[in-house]
Amino acid sequence: MQGCASQSGRTLALDVMSGDESPRSRIQAALRALNTFPNLHLILVGDKFFIESCLKKSSTHCTRLTLVHSSKTVPMDQKPSQALRTREGTSMWEALQLVAQGRADACVSAGNTGALMAMGSLSLKTFTGIDRPAIAGSIPSQQGSVLMLDMGANIDCTASQLHQFALMGSALVKAVKRLPNPKIGLLNIGVEENKGTQPIREASQLLRQDKRLNYIGYLEGHDIFTGQADVIVCDGFAGNVALKSGEGTARLIHKKMLDLFQKSLWRRCLAFFVLPLLREFSQSVDPVLYNGASLLGLRSTVIKSHGSANVEGFYQAICEAVKEVGTDVPGKLADSIEFATQKSPDPDAQQKD
Repeated sequence: MQGCASQSGRTLALDVMSGDESPRSRIQAALRALNTFPNLHLILVGDKFFIESCLKKSSTHCTRLTLVHSSKTVPMDQKPSQALRTREGTSMWEALQLVAQGRADACVSAGNTGALMAMGSLSLKTFTGIDRPAIAGSIPSQQGSVLMLDMGANIDCTASQLHQFALMGSALVKAVKRLPNPKIGLLNIGVEENKGTQPIREASQLLRQDKRLNYIGYLEGHDIFTGQADVIVCDGFAGNVALKSGEGTARLIHKKMLDLFQKSLWRRCLAFFVLPLLREFSQSVDPVLYNGASLLGLRSTVIKSHGSANVEGFYQAICEAVKEVGTDVPGKLADSIEFATQKSPDPDAQQKD
């Protein structure tokens, strides 16, 4: 271990080697975060010699940086089961171990999602009563932003798991946004009670019966960005499709508007006055600014960044980790959900009655 991280402030372990982008972008994001948060300490996990060569080119003082050498990286296309078998020595596993050992408050990685969930569950464990962690992330809405989960960790979900997601999402919004009674919506193909798959219909019953939740019913795809709900619950397949469809739509609108201003001299002149507004709009819906999704259900904070995140994107993921550590999201999840003492009703048993 190189460097000297102080025991004061917050300490994050960053897996700087995993992801589609160059590790340089993640190192640059780390240096930017140190400039933003004066009490932040970062442990960069990866190839020590590569990281040191990048740091030498920076004028940033590294008194709040620690390096942990890792000789291997989890491939982005590796199956979670295989990643678990070969986890020793990988930057992802070593970063998670730092959290498990209490040497870091949170882990941030842009690596293989399935591997991160599997390794996180093994090293950090889930809360009692939680079957699987869920990826929870913010997306833009007319009211600012809305939390959606799951966004890709669990393709098929039972009614009980969707209920667990709702409980965790509600607790996260209460902790981070300080909303006392966040509205919960369940993503479906219609708002009628008979619409959707059996797990979704059963989950709706569980959410409606749970007095801890402010459940407002089904939401359709076009309701995601309206701000009707503070938390949107869905399985990982639907959530990931919705997320990436929204990102693609935002980029399409931006490109189409730019093209419109290039079609004539008069429009190019008009663009001089309009482009500042267009840039402001683009920034408000830019997926990069919403990067950084929490693996809810783990006993410690783990933030998943987009694999292709640039410097700005990974910086936003670090900011999300700082925010969640500062508000003690895992602790509030444990306190508010009370998994060990309160069990979800069994929808199958209800149907038999």
